[in-house]
Amino acid sequence: MYLTTLDPFTRDFDRIVRRAFGPGSVGAGYAPALPMDSVRRDGELVLRFDVPGVDPAKIDVTVDKGVLTVSATREETTAEGENPIVRERRFGSFTRRVRLSDNLNADAIEASNSEGVLEIRIPVLEEAKPRKITVGTAEAKELAS
Repeated sequence: MYLTTLDPFTRDFDRIVRRAFGPGSVGAGYAPALPMDSVRRDGELVLRFDVPGVDPAKIDVTVDKGVLTVSATREETTAEGENPIVRERRFGSFTRRVRLSDNLNADAIEASNSEGVLEIRIPVLEEAKPRKITVGTAEAKELAS
């Protein structure tokens, strides 16, 4: 054996989950969510998703009925003659769905991928942006009448 890892907590947790929810509940058979950060800046909402090692051609971003869906597929690559000993990195399909507010302009969404981070920029609608309200006086109103 070239490498041995022992994590009794993970092993026991996986066993308990498999017993409670079935064999497909841990590992293959489900699509884990993509980790996401969101921030608001300069009149837009910015969502950032971790997609390290994912080919940009395997990233799919769609909007349908106010729901943004980000899907990515990371394929496992092994060279000829390699026999995996330990596999801790996740491979397969990953999906995240985010319900968008009516205050966002879903028609003007932009996405870019740099250094394993997918950044999606969604502009805030003009009528939803904060604005300054001028405060008048009752006297000025009477003079205007």
